[in-house]
Amino acid sequence: MRKRRRSALAAALGMVSILVMSVFTGTPAWAHGAFMQPGSRTFLCWKDGLTSTGEIKPQNPACAAAVAQSGTNSLYNWFSVLRSDGAGRTRGFIPDGQLCSGGNPNYTGFDLPNANWPVTHLTSGANFQFRYNKWAAHPGSFYLYVTKDGWDPTKPLTWDEMETNPFLVADHPADTGPVGSVDGYYYWSGNLPANKTGRHIIYSVWSRSDSTETFYGCSDVVFDGGNGQVTGVGDSSGGGGGGTPSTPCTATYKTTSSWSGGFQGEITVSNPGTTALNGWTVSWMPSSGQTINSVWNGTLTLSGDMATVRNADWNRTVNGGASTSFGFVANGSPGASMITCTSP
Repeated sequence: MRKRRRSALAAALGMVSILVMSVFTGTPAWAHGAFMQPGSRTFLCWKDGLTSTGEIKPQNPACAAAVAQSGTNSLYNWFSVLRSDGAGRTRGFIPDGQLCSGGNPNYTGFDLPNANWPVTHLTSGANFQFRYNKWAAHPGSFYLYVTKDGWDPTKPLTWDEMETNPFLVADHPADTGPVGSVDGYYYWSGNLPANKTGRHIIYSVWSRSDSTETFYGCSDVVFDGGNGQVTGVGDSSGGGGGGTPSTPCTATYKTTSSWSGGFQGEITVSNPGTTALNGWTVSWMPSSGQTINSVWNGTLTLSGDMATVRNADWNRTVNGGASTSFGFVANGSPGASMITCTSP
């Protein structure tokens, strides 16, 4: 319930800021969206900065640096990285070093080179369900690019460091949920880039077909065999420089059994550090159409499309190098993504 109130308050504040802020292009700020899966810098920094009062106070050092440069409106309006005159243009239009902001001066903090941005852990070549928030619904196409091998997150991102052609184009994705909320998003399935390892950027371009308005965004990912886990959100340690998660705890999902119309899943919470955890919280986004029926060894809270399980009293403490787990039964297809684990 507390998380639901917090999210509602933050969304309400975001709506207020939309009414008082028209993006630098001069167009009304309603036709908005950003990647939720894999999460864009603005979306994951917004999640990282949420507080019980609705204020934005990022803990992740890269997110904090971005807000110090671009202000808190850049996170209240995490869905507004756009150019009204974009017309789908990329190279030769968006300058080098400004790809993540789309050349929008209200978001220059998200162009800052930093190895600590929140990252989504993925498996190269695997099929993945992409989700893009639809703060306002419009027709258009999504173009997804990826950085070349050897990209260095501590240097400004340039076009020469991007693969020339998109690895995926989505013209008519399905959509779900109400517009103007975190619950509303476009979704489609497609294969991730093959033969990739280590840190990369998945660069998204959403080009509207009913206007020249175009949205740009950077999603920091690491190809390390993950299935959508997110690290660097909700802690001060950042996203790390490679495949080893740097949050105080990690969470991994597996399907333990399945049947027609349902399955049983298990999520293991691990403590990679040396200091015992005193409580843990795991959040994830169930697959589209999935409903969770029951959970054991933890307490479940549902908020929109996000599922959150907090420790039970008996498994609150997880010693360094140890792990615990909880299970759940759900209807729908097996799977879980955008998995995060945090500890007080």
